[in-house]
Amino acid sequence: MSQLALPLRLADHAVFGSFLSSGNEALVATLVDLADGGNQGCWLWGAEAAGKTHLLQAVCDRAGDRSVYVPLAMLADAGPEIIDGLASRELICLDDLDAVAGDPAWESALFDLCNQILDADHCLIVSASMSARACPVELPDLQSRLARLPVFQVQTLGDDERVAALQLRARHRGLDLPDDTARYLLNRSRRDMASLYALLDKLDLEALRAQRRLTIPFVKGVLEL
Repeated sequence: MSQLALPLRLADHAVFGSFLSSGNEALVATLVDLADGGNQGCWLWGAEAAGKTHLLQAVCDRAGDRSVYVPLAMLADAGPEIIDGLASRELICLDDLDAVAGDPAWESALFDLCNQILDADHCLIVSASMSARACPVELPDLQSRLARLPVFQVQTLGDDERVAALQLRARHRGLDLPDDTARYLLNRSRRDMASLYALLDKLDLEALRAQRRLTIPFVKGVLEL
């Protein structure tokens, strides 16, 4: 697992095997190729909780110590010095770049990093909530560098895909999540995948404690606690 000086950890579940690629097949294939040694890089964007962080961490999980995952929203207040030396890694994943866009110090540091990555023939993967051209980067040279990256929009899931994604995550955790229970969850909680996954984590813990299966009566009882 790749780390900066800060105690950053990749989420245990954030691997390609637990990501439902429906609607995002080309993006996932590109990211797998980049994790395996491709060097073109890319920019991915999409709605909140669409899976951008999951995908960046999955890239780093697959690439191992050749890579580094950098959550810019978390590190914005630490200052741009935190990214010094990142270009020594073959693959750099910058999550939530829009969190530091418009900050002159951060933009200058990111421009230097882009140049170092280009000179070293390394790979840069960036995520944001909007496309590269729509991102409010004020430094023209940085905007130009970022706009050269191939762009992918992370597609959000429909209800059937949300059910399938929940069941995939459950199987990854060693759980059986029946169709009726998955749809019950979908209809009685926030529908974004981050909230649904957090609820599944809670149910996993409660099912382990109670030695129960994820039936609708059991889930209803947990939700009413």
